[in-house]
Amino acid sequence: MELSTVWFIIIAVLWTGYFVLEGFDFGVGMLLPVLGRGEDDETTEKRRRVMINTIGPVWDGNEVWVLTAG
Repeated sequence: MELSTVWFIIIAVLWTGYFVLEGFDFGVGMLLPVLGRGEDDETTEKRRRVMINTIGPVWDGNEVWVLTAG
């Protein structure tokens, strides 16, 4: 196997990892206006905060995939 093929496979794996894991962040962002609504302002803020907190622990981890691939 040539070195260029090995590098291509490594880069392909890194970009695939990024696109798979980043889809979660984009999905939450797109659903935020729809599912983040409530009956009053307090309920709306609680729902939005819960949705944003679900992506908080993995947000920086997804950026590492891009930096490594770059």
